Amino acid sequence: MLVGSIQEITRYPVKSFTGEQVQKTQVMDYGVYGDRSHAFKDKQGKFITITQVPEMVRYQAFFSGPEALNAYPELKVKAPTGKVLTWGESAFREEMDQLLKREAEAVVYPPSHIPFGAIEEENILLVSDASIGELTRLWGNEVDGRRFRHNLVLSLVNKTPFLEESWFGSRIIIGDEVELEIKRHCERCMIITVDPSDSHRDPSLLKTVVKERNNHFGVYASVLRTGEIRLGDSVFLKD
Repeated sequence: MLVGSIQEITRYPVKSFTGEQVQKTQVMDYGVYGDRSHAFKDKQGKFITITQVPEMVRYQAFFSGPEALNAYPELKVKAPTGKVLTWGESAFREEMDQLLKREAEAVVYPPSHIPFGAIEEENILLVSDASIGELTRLWGNEVDGRRFRHNLVLSLVNKTPFLEESWFGSRIIIGDEVELEIKRHCERCMIITVDPSDSHRDPSLLKTVVKERNNHFGVYASVLRTGEIRLGDSVFLKD
């Protein structure tokens, strides 16, 4: 059954940095190609995220070349000043020292991400256009989707908000190749309170999600069959 199409595809090459929207990408066993492939760990070996350093969200990471399985394209990072840095170079390391203000280790997981690199939940997070619209209504403010760090936005045929939550245990087919299993709710945390534009915190959005949605927004999916996806690809709910 046709349920919609792919409206947005986003990956986050650096964990807790803002990601990049792409026209097409490979879906790997771990999720979208290069998703959370680069990260920072503290001296205890735990990932450093927006929770500890909200300003991380003001840095945008993007690959500057075509996807390859043997090595990533060069990774660029756009700082809040507009300066574009290259991952691993001295200017980048100096910028990160100022940003993180703590002892940190930069880690990189290979394109195969064996098993899942810095992805700590299910492989892919998706939401629907109808759900974003309804949350905008409930909150009373325009919702910036970057707060939710989803990988896929589905444009639904049936514009019922939170329809995707009725698919738990079911499978969806994207385009001609990719198959996902819809697993569970995404439980939200303080990360959604951080405005990606200026890193200021507003707790009212999280309070709204807790009150109106039992702290759920978006659904997690695991990858059953890999392949390429593109904007506009049809999405089918498998019988």
